[in-house]
Amino acid sequence: MADSKSRRIRAAIIGSGNIGTDLMIKILRHGQHLEMGAMVGIDPASDGLARASRLGVPTTHAGVEGLLEMPAFGDIGIAFDATSAGSHMHHNALLQRHGVQVIDLTPAAIGPYVVPVVNLEAHLDAPNINMVTCGGQATIPIVRAVAQVAPVSYAEIVASIASRSAGPGTRANIDEFTETTANAIVEVGGAAHGKAIIVMNPAEPPLLMRDTVFCLTRADADQPAIRASVAQMVARVAAYVPGYRLKQDVQFERIDPAHPVNVPGLGRTGGLKVSVFLEVEGAAHYLPAYAGNLDIMTSAALATAERLAARRLALRQEALQ
Repeated sequence: MADSKSRRIRAAIIGSGNIGTDLMIKILRHGQHLEMGAMVGIDPASDGLARASRLGVPTTHAGVEGLLEMPAFGDIGIAFDATSAGSHMHHNALLQRHGVQVIDLTPAAIGPYVVPVVNLEAHLDAPNINMVTCGGQATIPIVRAVAQVAPVSYAEIVASIASRSAGPGTRANIDEFTETTANAIVEVGGAAHGKAIIVMNPAEPPLLMRDTVFCLTRADADQPAIRASVAQMVARVAAYVPGYRLKQDVQFERIDPAHPVNVPGLGRTGGLKVSVFLEVEGAAHYLPAYAGNLDIMTSAALATAERLAARRLALRQEALQ
C-alpha cells in the first residue's frame, strides 16, 4: 500500500447517489493518478454504498462527520462533493480545516468555476473548485471557442435532459443551475452577458442530452474561423467525454440592424447569430446512456481531479529529490 500511496492520490466521494456512484466506478476503472479512499453517504441502504463495499472501497453512512472519523481519512487528498448546494457549504467548511482539496459537483459555487478545457490550469491551487453544472460543462467550451475568434456580446444556452435522469438533487437545484450557469457563461466562457435555460424532457424512451448554444457577435466575424474553433473545442472536450459531439454543422444568421432583435442586457441590436447544436451520450458506466447530463459532470470532475493529482504527485517527487 505504501508503494500505491506514493503513486496515487486517495479520493473520497461524498454522496452515494447516482453521480457519486458513477464517479466511483470511473475512478476504479480509469483512475491514473487517483485511487478510491472512501465512499460517503447518509443512507446505509443506498446502492452506492453497497456497491462500494463490494468493490473493496471503505464506506461510511454517517456523512462527512463519519468520513472525518475514518482511520484512513488522513490519507485523503481530494474530496468530491456530489450532494446538494446547501449541504456543500457545511461539507466544505469541515474539509477545509483539514487541508483537503474539494471538487464541488453542486451549484454551490464557493470556489472558482472550472471547465477543464477552458481554465483548469489557472486554478490548480484553489482549495475548492466548482464544476459549474452539466449544462455549463457542455456549453461553456463552445462559448469560449466563439469568443476566441470574435467578441461575444451575448450567449444563451438551452440544456435539454431526460426527465428520468434528473434526480432529487437536480430538481432541488434548478434555480442554482440557471444562476450558476449564466454566471459561468460570462466569467469562464467570455460572453459579456449570459443566460441559461434547462428543460426536463419527459419523452419515453428517454432522449439523450441535447444542448443548444446561441452566441451573438459582430456582423463581420470570420465564420470559417468560428466553425474551426468550435470543431477544435468539441474534439478537446470529447477527449474526456467520448459521447460529446456536434449534432449538425454550426449555423450562422445575420441580424440586420434595421430589423434588430431584443437581447437581454443589450436591448435591440443586430449582429451575427451563431447557433451550435450538441448531443451528449453517457458512457453507461453506472448510469444509462441517455444520462449524458450526469456523465459529463462526472467525466469533467475526473479529468479535473486527475490533473490536480498529477501535479501533487509531481510536487511530491520534486520534494524527495
